[in-house]
Amino acid sequence: MQTFPGAPSAPKGKWQVSAQSGTSPVWRGDGKELFFLAPGGKMMAAGVRETASGLAIDTPRELFATTATPNRGIPYDVTADGQRFLVQEPAAGGNDNPLTVIVNWQAGLKW
Repeated sequence: MQTFPGAPSAPKGKWQVSAQSGTSPVWRGDGKELFFLAPGGKMMAAGVRETASGLAIDTPRELFATTATPNRGIPYDVTADGQRFLVQEPAAGGNDNPLTVIVNWQAGLKW
């Protein structure tokens, strides 16, 4: 899957951002940069600017490596200025913590 920008304010059309593949695209708050995950968990960024003929996309650059996996939605978020990231990564050791659901717990409160 390649990453293509699709901001509501962008001119109509398609512009390829990633050369190979990319997932989980997120816009910087001002719409001037697009972040995405490349294969191997690399966090990438590409500058975007409007031109008379549409959009100009800078060559994506690697920001940092992660172990994030985009299995269930976008596993990260970025501040509006694009300076800080919050990344969801797998638990140490590769084991997920179990989730326990207790049903009818209100009945246990009655004496």
